[in-house]
Amino acid sequence: MRGPIEFYFDFMSPFGYLGSVEIERVAARHGREVDWRPILLGVTVLKAMGLPPIPTIPLKGPWLDRDRERLSSLLDIPVRKHGLRGVNSLVAARAFLWIKARDAALAKRFGQAVFARLWTRGEDITPVEAVLAEAAKLGVDARELGAALETPELKADLRNAVDAAMAKGVFGAPFFICDGEGFFGVDHVWMLEHWLRHGHFNPARGERAGG
Repeated sequence: MRGPIEFYFDFMSPFGYLGSVEIERVAARHGREVDWRPILLGVTVLKAMGLPPIPTIPLKGPWLDRDRERLSSLLDIPVRKHGLRGVNSLVAARAFLWIKARDAALAKRFGQAVFARLWTRGEDITPVEAVLAEAAKLGVDARELGAALETPELKADLRNAVDAAMAKGVFGAPFFICDGEGFFGVDHVWMLEHWLRHGHFNPARGERAGG
């Protein structure tokens, strides 16, 4: 049986949210599972790559806003520009890993709930209380999760997860790895699906790129 599609995400990214929905659609069409793996853009982009936050880059920032709108429309995935300041996904990412270690399917539902909280309802995901509230709605023991969030072990788990992602070449979100092939951005999911259909990218072998 072929392995799952690895999906690397940061809850802070609206493109990560779009990717979280679209990759599940694509995977379902091709009988694949999706393995959700959190990263921190503040580590991959700001520290490892030495780049400023992309939305703050002149010219590119406004273009990204428009691209988000276009992709939202094309994919029929509503995204709300929340306007919140200082949003941080650290607690949510730690919580995701804690839940995933116990129930991967439940962790995916939690991830979907956190994405929806920020990018469809426009509500902050930074406070511990917000993260625990989303977990509790799914039946997670909020008291047990809350106690785990500040433990050295869980903090190390997230650091290790980010390091492992970068070791595989992951540099942003959303990022997908399928059968060893890496794809960056929700706008490249079509290419990932081409790979799932054909197993190659060579147009000389009879299929046009894109399907």
